[in-house]
Amino acid sequence: MSRVLNFSAGPSAIPLAVLERAQAEFTNYHGLGFSIMEVSHRGKVFEELHNNAIAKLKSFYNIGDDYAVLFLQGGATLQFAQIPMNIYTGGVAEYVNTGVWTQKAIKEAKIQNINYKVIASSEDTKFDHIPNFNFSDDADYGYICSNNTIYGTQYATLPSPKCPLVVDSSSDLLSREIDFKAHNIGLFYGGAQKNAGPAGITIVIVKKDLAARVKDSVPTPLRYTTQIEANSLANTPPTFGIYMFDLVLDWIKDQGGLNAINAVNEQKAAALYELIDNSDFYKAFAKPGSRSLMNVSFATPSAELDGAFVKLAEQNGMIGLKGHRILGGLRASIYNAVTQQSVQTLCEFMKEFQRTHG
Repeated sequence: MSRVLNFSAGPSAIPLAVLERAQAEFTNYHGLGFSIMEVSHRGKVFEELHNNAIAKLKSFYNIGDDYAVLFLQGGATLQFAQIPMNIYTGGVAEYVNTGVWTQKAIKEAKIQNINYKVIASSEDTKFDHIPNFNFSDDADYGYICSNNTIYGTQYATLPSPKCPLVVDSSSDLLSREIDFKAHNIGLFYGGAQKNAGPAGITIVIVKKDLAARVKDSVPTPLRYTTQIEANSLANTPPTFGIYMFDLVLDWIKDQGGLNAINAVNEQKAAALYELIDNSDFYKAFAKPGSRSLMNVSFATPSAELDGAFVKLAEQNGMIGLKGHRILGGLRASIYNAVTQQSVQTLCEFMKEFQRTHG
C-alpha cells in the first residue's frame, strides 16, 4: 500500500526521510550491532546523541549556556502545572487565553493557588483571533500559546514583554526562527508529536536563573533544576523519542534551516487560504492576521458536507481532515513534514469537491 497524505493534527506526519533513516538503523545503530533503544541512557553512545541534539536545538534558536534544554515526559500537559510550581514567586502570573490549551494552563494555575490574571481573551468570538494585550512589566511571567491547533490561530510575531515570557510552542515548534532575547523568553516548550518527532518527548528550554526560582516545597522530580543538574537524566529519558528528535533536527538542517522551513510553510498556508477566501463554498474560521501556518481550520456550508468531505478525502488517500470535536468542520494540519505537493493535491481535491457538491 502506498503512503497516504497525512494532515493529522498530532501525532502527525514525520518526514519520510526521517522514517526511512530510523528504519535503516532500527536494529543496527551506526553499525554497532544494537538498536539505540537497547542501550543505557548513561552510556557513551546515547550520551553523544543526546548532547548533539541539545547543541543542534540551541544552534537553531541561537541560544547560549544561560538556557538549559530538557527532554522530559508527561507531555506538554504536565507543563501547565510544572511551570507555576517552578517559576512563580508570589507576585502575579499573567495569562492570555486563546483557546483550550491556555484554558487548561489557567486551570492548573488556579489549582496551584497562585495569584494569576487573565489579561486578554478571544473567547467572546470563539477564539477566532489573537487578542491585543500588554503584559505588566513586573509580572512573575507572562504566558501564551503561540499556535492554537483547534481554532487555527497563531501569533504572527511573539510579544516582547519586560517580564519573562513563557511560550507553549507545541504546535509550531521548529517552524520558524525565534529571537529569544528580543522576546525575553524565559521558558519555551512543546510536545514533539507535531513538528519534532513521535509522541512521548516534551522539549523544555528554560533560562537557568528562572529555574532557580523553585521553592524547596516542590517535589524533587518536578523541579527543572533537578533535570538541569542531571542533563535530563535524573530518570530514564524517552531515548527513542530523543533519537527521532535528533533525526528531525538533521532533516531541518538539510532543508536549509528554520528560515527555509518557514518560507515553505508560508507558501503552503497561502495556497490553502487563497482557495478558501476566493470560494463561496468554504469558509475559514480564523480571522486574517491571526491565521495559523500550521493548522487551517475551515468548513463547508453544512455538517453533512463536512462529513462527506472527510469520507471522500480518505477514499482518495488523505487522512486527518476532520475538524476537532469542539469546533467541528474541517482542519488541514500542514506541519513541516507535509510537502507542498501534498497541499497542492489537497487544493485540487477541494476544488473538485466544491464543483461536485456546491
